[in-house]
Amino acid sequence: MAKRDFYDILEVAKTASADEIKKAYRKQAIKFHPDKNQGNKEAEEKFKEAAEAYEILSDADKKAKYDRFGHAGVGGASGGGYGGGHHMNMDDIFSQFGDVFGDGGGSPFDSFFGGGGGRGGRRSAGVRGGNVRIKVKLTLLEIATGVEKKLKFNRQVTAEGLTFKQCGTCNGSGQVRRVTQTFLGQMATTSTCPYCHGSGQTVDKRPAGAGPDGLVSKEEIVSVNIPAGVADGMQLSMSGKGNAGPNGGPAGDLIILIEEIEDDVLKRDGNNIVFDFHISFIDATIGTQVEVPTVDGKVKLKIDAGTQGGKILRLRGKGIPELNTSHRGDQLIHINIWTPQKLSIEEKEMLEKMRNSDNFKPHPGKNDKGFFDRMKEYFH
Repeated sequence: MAKRDFYDILEVAKTASADEIKKAYRKQAIKFHPDKNQGNKEAEEKFKEAAEAYEILSDADKKAKYDRFGHAGVGGASGGGYGGGHHMNMDDIFSQFGDVFGDGGGSPFDSFFGGGGGRGGRRSAGVRGGNVRIKVKLTLLEIATGVEKKLKFNRQVTAEGLTFKQCGTCNGSGQVRRVTQTFLGQMATTSTCPYCHGSGQTVDKRPAGAGPDGLVSKEEIVSVNIPAGVADGMQLSMSGKGNAGPNGGPAGDLIILIEEIEDDVLKRDGNNIVFDFHISFIDATIGTQVEVPTVDGKVKLKIDAGTQGGKILRLRGKGIPELNTSHRGDQLIHINIWTPQKLSIEEKEMLEKMRNSDNFKPHPGKNDKGFFDRMKEYFH
């Protein structure tokens, strides 16, 4: 049997927006939901049919292929089945499209029909524990190369010897069900159990020192590999290393805040490193070879004869790696001319002799010379 048009199934036009498609699917799913139509095979097939239509039309790429090629463009030209030829069970549909109803998990229709209904209750894992936040101070060298750090911190964990029992309020389902009478008839709604927080269990026996939720404080040591290229203020996360949840709930995360220690010599500018280097007047004049520090160790650098103060030399690839890439920044060497403040008599005499040499007189540039000529005319 040929498959029905997806737009006809959801009763929307081809020009319908994503929000309109979502609302249409919600309407069809509620109408044909198995909990409302128990034992009705036709309603069940229409429920699956609506889910298949929404799976295609809610995805921009799949929708475009469907609009152009029809069912052949999304995996099948005829026949039943969900998602272009493969048959999904109810749990698959509930799991994939629960966000349409804003439900935190389980069947997206539980808040309308009370859950269960032949599918079996879906118990929540319980309340998730809180995150733990710690700071890690890193040197510039550690940031440039990456580093493994052992971190010590305190967190809440489930106490040893703790035993649980089935929650007497929800009978282990993690949800409480309420039936109210409306003009449409009885309406059942479900919500997370306020006593076990959806875990379906409560603390039975707890050792001394454990809180009512079965948690105790414990010092932990974890090893974390911090990649090269992190920056001050960045946060890294270790899943499940935070505080445990109450009543056996899942643990939160360990959040690691990066704090960069400023280096006394090398300064970071994004992924580049800046180094202020002072050379003598003589080295700048006749040239020399020097050693400069980098995050990779000392590097030899040639200073050309006649180097002027303020010149910037570049060491390519000697900066900070870009996070999660093979690219590295550069190291920029800012040349500063150091002028001695105290001279001997002999040194002054030598400099006096050189002062009158044309080579030791500043030579104005092309534009400067024109400026000086104009000034002479102005003052004369």
